Amino acid sequence: MELWITGVASPRGTARVAADVEAAGWDGLLVVDSQNLSGDPYIALAMAATSTTRLGLGTGVTNCVTRHAAATACSIVSVDRISGGRAVLGIGRGDSALAHLGRAPAKPKVFERYLRQLQTYLRGEAVAFEDIDIPVETAPPLAGLALAEAPPASRIEWITGRGNKVPVEAAASGPTVIALAARQADRVMFALGADEERIAWGIDVARKARTDAGLDPDDIRFGAYLNCACSPDIDVARGLVKGGLTTFARFSVMHGKASGPVSEQDRAVLHQLHDSYDMRAHTRGDSAQAGTLTPDFIDRFAVVGTPDQCVDRLRRLAELGLDKIAITGALRGVSETGAAASRVLLEREVLPAVR
Repeated sequence: MELWITGVASPRGTARVAADVEAAGWDGLLVVDSQNLSGDPYIALAMAATSTTRLGLGTGVTNCVTRHAAATACSIVSVDRISGGRAVLGIGRGDSALAHLGRAPAKPKVFERYLRQLQTYLRGEAVAFEDIDIPVETAPPLAGLALAEAPPASRIEWITGRGNKVPVEAAASGPTVIALAARQADRVMFALGADEERIAWGIDVARKARTDAGLDPDDIRFGAYLNCACSPDIDVARGLVKGGLTTFARFSVMHGKASGPVSEQDRAVLHQLHDSYDMRAHTRGDSAQAGTLTPDFIDRFAVVGTPDQCVDRLRRLAELGLDKIAITGALRGVSETGAAASRVLLEREVLPAVR
């Protein structure tokens, strides 16, 4: 099982961070794509490629709204070429990136069409002009210019026939998005928390969706975004993850209704989280929404505790069929000393043991 770590997209700082992450033994680094909160992810990943030699590099995650699929494909393949084939493209329907544009996440049908086009571009194939949804009020059809010659369709010419396709990993939490991700992506990355019943449910939904679509249910990979903190003091570990956990847990109650298998107790926490969420305090451990998470909820939805306890949880998740975990540790609004100590335990004791 691959273990990746998430971080911000800092055009200058990511190169140094990536070198440290590689030296510590992580398999890869994912950077966020949220234009109002961080730098450009593709610039950051390109800089990270120059300071590393084996580290996987990807977005965690971009979205299907703020860039056209052709632009996204062009950017991630550029990173892939610079890094010598180490790039992956993590993508979702959008959260903070769209919230800071006054928009909610993209509709599932839009997301599925985008994934289909994105994969077409990444294979070096052509997307028909009529399938591109640029409003005519923004840019009218090219035919109106009456050119002597023009492209017959949309293709990224310089990608064609060069190297392996960049893998696409779709973030998913509800059954509709899990199903479409299973049909269109190379790996489904669950945002369901660390609860084994929920992960098993997500895998079942994905495999059924592929079977129903006439696709091989075994020809898809599974991973998960998890919040994780190590400490001999369980209360310290819980406090470190709760800011980031609010973000991921909210995906399971995005529209006010909890998705997936969940107890009545956890359902109540999710609904309170939904009603309390303040996007201005996104990811903060000292936010109002962080205060809605109970100890029991954190213990089920995150991986917290001593190194041995964390190793045990991660191994059990691997046994379910996950081959990649993207770990988010302590974020904003928590003790920097505690966050640093947790990171040391993860790197010295958890990473080697899980492998």
